[in-house]
Amino acid sequence: HYLQRARMAAQRDTIVFRTPVGATLERMMRVMAKLNPAIRLTFSLPDEEIVFIGEKEDLEEIAGNLLENAMKWARGAVAVAVARSDGGDERQPMFALVIEDDGPGIPEERTREALTRGRRLDETKPGTGLGLAIVADLVKEYGGRLGLSRSALGGLNATVTLRCAQE
Repeated sequence: HYLQRARMAAQRDTIVFRTPVGATLERMMRVMAKLNPAIRLTFSLPDEEIVFIGEKEDLEEIAGNLLENAMKWARGAVAVAVARSDGGDERQPMFALVIEDDGPGIPEERTREALTRGRRLDETKPGTGLGLAIVADLVKEYGGRLGLSRSALGGLNATVTLRCAQE
């Protein structure tokens, strides 16, 4: 696993993998909706195709962990949105993946602690405490950013910003 991650990091400055974001996330959303029929799941994509510069499995791991957490903690609603981001520059555009829920959220002062491998802030629901740490590691490997904040829905807003291909 770590050897593969090192290879990916070494190739970060060359475009080796290209993953369509919309198609990848749409499949995940269908599965999550079937597994969690009581949760209202909304999904917003831009009109133009966004292509992640990275491996499909890594995008699935990032989005899957965040989406699984959102579905686990949501009281009744989860919103997923993808949009171009102004976080990059002309030579390297970015996109943002935003996953929000209406659950209890994470207190701002505990967000750093929530990213610690194996650390669980609330043990009332099953989990390993690895999901957010894995997301943070992968996002860092790709030179992206992960932000955790209060959602407009009342719970957690997890925003991942990653590089995307030029159109």
